[in-house]
Amino acid sequence: MDSAEQVFVGCEAAYDEASMVLFGAPFETGKSRQIGVNRAPRAVRKCSARIETFSPYLHVELRDLKIHDAGDLALSEFSTAAVLETIESFCGKIHDNEKMPVMIGGEHIVTFGAVRAAVTRWPNLAVLYFGAHTNLRREFEGEFFSCHTIMRRVWDLIGDGRIYQFGVRSGGREEFTWATDHVRMELESANSIDSCAEAVLSRQVYITVGLDVLDPAEFSGTSLPEAGGMSYKALHDALLSLRGLDVVGFDICGLSPRYDRSGASTALACKLLREMLITFS
Repeated sequence: MDSAEQVFVGCEAAYDEASMVLFGAPFETGKSRQIGVNRAPRAVRKCSARIETFSPYLHVELRDLKIHDAGDLALSEFSTAAVLETIESFCGKIHDNEKMPVMIGGEHIVTFGAVRAAVTRWPNLAVLYFGAHTNLRREFEGEFFSCHTIMRRVWDLIGDGRIYQFGVRSGGREEFTWATDHVRMELESANSIDSCAEAVLSRQVYITVGLDVLDPAEFSGTSLPEAGGMSYKALHDALLSLRGLDVVGFDICGLSPRYDRSGASTALACKLLREMLITFS
């Protein structure tokens, strides 16, 4: 692990006493259009010093939850396969220690390593994805593992009817056609979140949030902005509605600090992460 300059605010618990383990996966392939996302984990931690640890929505103090920030994984920039194996191994150890891994990406492909660790332990796993893009391409510019193929790779692991996608508003015709028979997708919003929660109630669940699911008017700090999208409040409310599920891990991906000159998008990511940590603790 690379030691972080500082831990995420409120996540100062020792590993042994923690129920959740936060870590960064500062990786981008250099072959996708997600530019600068490798800087997100450090930027989020630095910004977190300026947010409150108390959630006024849930009336819970983050420091009461015993969360350990393990810093950033030391990830190779040259081998995506090796990066994904490193993430899988680290998440697997956290699971085996009966704790929940929480990841700050990074290019969205990092989710694959975390999901592969989870599905190895819970074969009945369902994956809930919030993001602007379908990410269901079989390959992208000759690459099998890419942010544009991440949900197709997850489908390779878990199969039909166990991937739920929300907020989608961009993708190729072939992706939307393929999705019809293989995944459950809601365009633009997450109005079907309650029925999704009921459908996966008996399963373990992994949640991944591509921050480009948000309207660029609220979240401009992405290299892949898409017009439209969910408001922060709509996303927050959707995640709150999942509170009773058996969530075994989650991540947030897609923040690019280089596109966030005002710092507002990084602050939003910090607040969302705080709320998710509290919601799924």
